[in-house]
Amino acid sequence: MNTLVSIIVPCYNHANFLGEALQSVLNQTYTNWECIIVNDGSPDNAAQIAEQWAAKDSRFQYLEKENGGLSSARNAGIKIGKGEFILPLDADDLIHENFLTTLVPVLENNQNLAIASCYSKFFFGSRNNIIHELKPKGTNYHALLYENILIATSLYRKQCWEAVGGYDETMKKGFEDWEFWIAITKTGWEFKIVEEFLFYYRKQKQSMLIDTLQNHRLANMEYVYNKHKEIYVDKYETTLKYLFYLINKHSTSEQKIKLSLEFKIAKVLAKPLKWFKK
Repeated sequence: MNTLVSIIVPCYNHANFLGEALQSVLNQTYTNWECIIVNDGSPDNAAQIAEQWAAKDSRFQYLEKENGGLSSARNAGIKIGKGEFILPLDADDLIHENFLTTLVPVLENNQNLAIASCYSKFFFGSRNNIIHELKPKGTNYHALLYENILIATSLYRKQCWEAVGGYDETMKKGFEDWEFWIAITKTGWEFKIVEEFLFYYRKQKQSMLIDTLQNHRLANMEYVYNKHKEIYVDKYETTLKYLFYLINKHSTSEQKIKLSLEFKIAKVLAKPLKWFKK
């Protein structure tokens, strides 16, 4: 077990969390890794922090580029990485000290696997303040069709990244990792989820994921469905059921809002405005 792993850490406006993320890399019991910190044109002091870590340990490297989005930053780091395996790590998240020790052998011992992932804990503020646990199941693209069950911080083979042309850099509003996993697995590659909590996802009041879910979810879904339409056409009936499920869910939610006391009060208060406009 001595495969080199390239850990890619894009950073944009997360300098305040960067040191904690890099410390979780340094704490790895598996030692054959390189960590490429990609400053994606961040306006904060990410450069200063990254350079300090590069001076601390030669396995840390620093790459600075113009802002191009998360996909662009990951691709830039992976291009200069020398590892056979790739691990993306967002600058505000953490990995367990046994993450690589546990997952590297999973890929080394099974050549049919493209991706090795794990269970996750979501925390707020402190790593000990766990607010949610994620235990996904699945082995192939069928489990990924309608929901991204794989965390972005999953270990995968660099040859798979090369085969699909990297992360889609046009996807600047999220879901780029979901599209990436589908692109890899729809060709026959499989993934394995290790049933251990090895990843810690930081929940924040405002984040790229929250913005994506609130404002860009449907547009991103449409893009993914069109880009990989052959697999969704193949699952036509299931896809149709899922889309109608979303429509019904949205309608139910909208109806609850209309029946709420707050909505009724707002409607009454708005009547004078409507009269004034007339």
